[in-house]
Amino acid sequence: MAGALSPLSFYIHIPYCLKRCGYCDFNTYTPSELRSGGDLASVSDGYIDLLIQECVFTPDAGSIPTIFFGGGTPTLMEPADLGRLLGHLESRFGFAKDIEITIEANPDTVTEEKLLQLRHVGINRVSFGMQSSNPKVLQILDRTHNPENVFKATEWARSAGFEHVSVDLIYGSPSETMADWQSSVETALALPIDHISAYALIVEEGTKLAGQVRRGEVVMPDEDETADKYLLVDELASAAGFSWYELSNWSKPGGECRHNIAYWHGKNWWGLGPGAHSHLDGRRWWNVKHPNAYREKLSLGQSPLHGEEVLTVEESEEERLMLNIRLPLGLPLESLSTLQVQALAPYLESGHIDASSWDGGRVTLTRSGRLIADRIVREILL
Repeated sequence: MAGALSPLSFYIHIPYCLKRCGYCDFNTYTPSELRSGGDLASVSDGYIDLLIQECVFTPDAGSIPTIFFGGGTPTLMEPADLGRLLGHLESRFGFAKDIEITIEANPDTVTEEKLLQLRHVGINRVSFGMQSSNPKVLQILDRTHNPENVFKATEWARSAGFEHVSVDLIYGSPSETMADWQSSVETALALPIDHISAYALIVEEGTKLAGQVRRGEVVMPDEDETADKYLLVDELASAAGFSWYELSNWSKPGGECRHNIAYWHGKNWWGLGPGAHSHLDGRRWWNVKHPNAYREKLSLGQSPLHGEEVLTVEESEEERLMLNIRLPLGLPLESLSTLQVQALAPYLESGHIDASSWDGGRVTLTRSGRLIADRIVREILL
């Protein structure tokens, strides 16, 4: 895969957590799941060197515009080790002058000193997994952090010099009331942040939460209540000076996550680590999922690639429709067929599609339209 490519963003997967949350089906592992009696230091030993080793399979693609450390819990790793990896990437590829380097963080895994160290190695954006400010809701989600630690962590991050600070919220948990959710959103918006994400809780098969729902131990809220919670976060975020720039993301001016925007616009990125996905000009592939299998492949000098696909023209078009309609700019009408435009007409009449944008030649969703974005997409995937 030689030759010059367009700028390549990097996603770096850290597959370790101290405890598995009940709703989570991400590709993460606790020390006990990886090695009986082991601790994090032992199961993650040499992991950063494996990531550096995997870079040998990465093509030269010019200066890196964005890097995102996801997980798992990336802040369980030593800042100096993350800095070694960043140093390798910079020396190998170069960094754009305005590079955005994000790290996801559990508020309980950071201290003021650790955040200073993370900022020192070049990470300039941090996203804290807040989920809720309500201890009852956090308990249902199996989240371990103390809600008060979110306030401390965001303050420390600002003091450490992080340019951008974000929090993630989850709404629609069993037993979460509208008052609970409003309190969580208002608490988040009072923090020193410039970005907020809010996602509806999805019950994923095979998780602890799925088992609890199946056995009737917890009851999920109905769709109308979940929709009301989305409308509430949008209303409160807008009133606090945050604008939505993707269906589930709001930011103050300049606080948008440029790494995620690259995903939504179909840009190229390279994923490092077990289970990480990559995309280059319509070709998509993914690594072996288990950290032990990943370690074994690289120890043999082999690529950790597990599977791949090349998107057809039709599949690429479907992705464009699904992703771009989630953005404020929406879709140009001229990019749609006559049948697709006809399929959207009822949603224009019902107020789910913005009339002024339509008159200007674009399909953009109104606030109510965002609630049924998936349904609208299905109408145009003819």
